[in-house]
Amino acid sequence: MARIDETRPFVPVKIAVLTVSDTRKLEDDKSGSILAERVLAAGHTLAERAIVTDDRDKIRDRVLSWSKDPQIDVIITTGGTGFTGRDVTPEALEPIFEKRMDGFSEVFHRISYDKIGTSTIQSRATGGVVNATFVFVIPGSPGACKDAWDNILQYQLDYRHMPCNFVEIMPRLDEHLKRSGKS
Repeated sequence: MARIDETRPFVPVKIAVLTVSDTRKLEDDKSGSILAERVLAAGHTLAERAIVTDDRDKIRDRVLSWSKDPQIDVIITTGGTGFTGRDVTPEALEPIFEKRMDGFSEVFHRISYDKIGTSTIQSRATGGVVNATFVFVIPGSPGACKDAWDNILQYQLDYRHMPCNFVEIMPRLDEHLKRSGKS
């Protein structure tokens, strides 16, 4: 059974939040604000926050840039996961994933199904690792951001969460790069 081990120290994680939208600005970006507020309330560091338009190159370039920044451990994107012509976040990011995180999508959809039923199939939430940085791609609705953070990310990004969590494996995400001499 999952639990928080209070004997372990809390380890703050440096998290960047990227909103993908053709229409939002920081002042009216509800989803990005929800994520930023939850990151800070959990005791983590909001390392960066930005908005890019629904453009594959801009999305990919921002995530690649942040993934190479030692001041960023995790990137959370919100928006661009639907099926309209402008929704291209998965197409921009999945090709650069070194490792896919199918379980993130599956758990997100399970949680979402309980709230919105079969409408969850209209989301292409995904996750992976880029340059030893966790990347989570979630829908742009405020509800989806709350669901992803409150039910998945707040626990997996807490070192005290047992039986396991992402924080404890972060130092080992680049092992393949060290072995191949790319690091």
